[in-house]
Amino acid sequence: MATSQVTYLGDLRTEATHLQSGERIITDAPVDNKGRGEAFSPTDLLATSLGNCMLTIMGIAARERGINIDGTTCSITKIMAADPRRVSEIHAEIDFSANYSEKERSILEHAARTCPVFYSLHPEIKKEIKFNYPVA
Repeated sequence: MATSQVTYLGDLRTEATHLQSGERIITDAPVDNKGRGEAFSPTDLLATSLGNCMLTIMGIAARERGINIDGTTCSITKIMAADPRRVSEIHAEIDFSANYSEKERSILEHAARTCPVFYSLHPEIKKEIKFNYPVA
């Protein structure tokens, strides 16, 4: 079974439907590539998927060990290159709302760096990940 259905809506806009749930995502070409920039661009989604995946895999690791990571956020910065136009870097900054032991930090950081999207991105895409913990 297909995962999603993508429809071109015109004027450089698409709508993707997740077939299992019916949830929808609109994309728009970015302003620097002839679009309006009124929604995520496809490359925004690519970069953002890394943050989603890291938090999800960290959540699985945390839940299995009784660690609460609720409220953790991930800020993504996408860097584009030209010729050919592509994502060249993704910077992720993960901010935790709680402090953790060294062992818990190691578990969470390892989970983030071993998520499926991290491994699926082309090796030439530079991935910088920063972990921020509250000051005690």
